[in-house]
Amino acid sequence: MILSTLEHISAHVSFSLTFVVTLIYWGTLVYQSEELSSSGGKGMIVTFICITGVLVTRSLYSGHLPLSNLYESFMLLSWISSMIHIVIEVRGQAVWWLGAITAPSAMLTHGFATLGLPDKMQQSAMLVPALQSHWLMMHVSMILLSYATLLCGCLSSIAFLIITFRINRKILLSADNSFLRSFLPNKNWYLYDQEKKDLKDPFCFPFSNYRKWKLIIQLDNWSYRAIGLGFSLLTIGILSGAVWANEAWGSYWSWDPKETWALITWTIFAIYLHTRINRGWQGEKPAIVASLGFFIVWICYLGVNLLGIGLHSYGWLI
Repeated sequence: MILSTLEHISAHVSFSLTFVVTLIYWGTLVYQSEELSSSGGKGMIVTFICITGVLVTRSLYSGHLPLSNLYESFMLLSWISSMIHIVIEVRGQAVWWLGAITAPSAMLTHGFATLGLPDKMQQSAMLVPALQSHWLMMHVSMILLSYATLLCGCLSSIAFLIITFRINRKILLSADNSFLRSFLPNKNWYLYDQEKKDLKDPFCFPFSNYRKWKLIIQLDNWSYRAIGLGFSLLTIGILSGAVWANEAWGSYWSWDPKETWALITWTIFAIYLHTRINRGWQGEKPAIVASLGFFIVWICYLGVNLLGIGLHSYGWLI
């Protein structure tokens, strides 16, 4: 009873912290203040500790890892989003806009688990026989790590598309020459050659806000790196799940709805990486593929839970 009450308090405190940290990082986008960014980083660390307390407490009184139902998976997803932010900051690779992506991700997933799910679904229960396996931690943790990483990469691509669309529109509206109007949409003026440290296009349109130009380059690069890592984790998660399925159900692949959507998700991001590595695409085209991947990930993650069908329908939503 004490552990359950402690978990309940920690969950609400950590959600309040994620909300405050999100407001701080959104304020950083507006005011571009280093003090706000530093405060947000400290708040994210406190949030991470609180969510860790929730998961550890739940593990202690349930007797198993918190990976068995929708509530626990959402809490773990929020914890991973916070961890990604802290790891990047510790390695000294953080950028000022990073918290504006990771903090809302942690807040929304945490809020859905804490406030969106009914109390019955938040209660811990005994693991069903199929989940009582040493593969549980390997498979589920890899899948959730891949989801969190892929979602961060996809959100970076979505932000990239929004900013470049606004800048392109502003330039087009300000261009009076009809030749410029017809020429500009065919140019990826925002691309940057990391080796030559120069614009790839010999003809580009300067704009006053250098910070925005630098921002979209960072968003494109971070999206590529995050999706590359997430794709590797997703591959490991699918392979470990196939081995587990063979042990539990006697078949590596049964075209279960979750398995089918996992394959679709893997294919979408394989296409993204193929266009980046082999075709040399940068900028808007791969960002559109990554934006599509954002919705595919959510369908894969929640689709089976919404329908309540298939072999993976543990802790379904309806």
